[in-house]
Amino acid sequence: MKKLLIAAAYALGLPAILIFLWWLLSLGTTSIFVPKPGELVAEFFETWVGERFFSDVLPSLGRFAVGTGVAIVAGTLLGILIGLSRDLRAFTEPIFEFFRAIPPPVLIPIFGLLIGVDDNMKVVVIAAGAIWPVLLNTIEGVRATDSVQTETSRSYGIHGFSRVRYQVLPSAAPQILAGVRQALPIGIILMVISEMFFSSSGLGFSIIQFQRRFAIPEMWSGILMLGLIGIAVSVIFTFVERRILRWYYGLKDIENAS
Repeated sequence: MKKLLIAAAYALGLPAILIFLWWLLSLGTTSIFVPKPGELVAEFFETWVGERFFSDVLPSLGRFAVGTGVAIVAGTLLGILIGLSRDLRAFTEPIFEFFRAIPPPVLIPIFGLLIGVDDNMKVVVIAAGAIWPVLLNTIEGVRATDSVQTETSRSYGIHGFSRVRYQVLPSAAPQILAGVRQALPIGIILMVISEMFFSSSGLGFSIIQFQRRFAIPEMWSGILMLGLIGIAVSVIFTFVERRILRWYYGLKDIENAS
């Protein structure tokens, strides 16, 4: 119980301090550009709790989930394939560097022309931007597989899918999940940006509409919603990561205790 309270104090301490400072600095001000904390919370519930949650928030979360999921699956599979082959790495590295240097938002008009201005375009934009951290981390994780383990697998006749399943994936898993952690905020950013173009629903669409109508408190409430989604995604990922890498963190705890 004591550890839980300490963890809660660390997690909530800085946000509480920042909100208090925000409230203190906004006392007596009449600025229409920055709402007070209490006003923002009231506006948040009025704007997002109700019909708009189903018409804007859920579609955005769906696009984010599909686009990021495609990026994670494709990045992991391609990363394993390329990481296992030195020749394939040398063959693909220049083209990866080329596409990685292109900001995905620049491709939105091109995707719109090629795919159409529907949800598929937004999903492709999210996947095209979020795949790189997963792909590159997976390649490096596979490359860093212990050579002694590799030789041992070969001497025991473990090849192909069995080697990937029982040696490569467990060894590369910490780095693969590090890439997934980096991909999640990129997916959220691209979700918002893609919805600012050729869209009639979603968080990005709503925020840009609020800004154009000079509805400042509503615009801030949309930004608050994005921040809360980011926290929720991070908490869910940390829980899943701790379950998948339970052996890894247990090993770290033993090493730190010794």
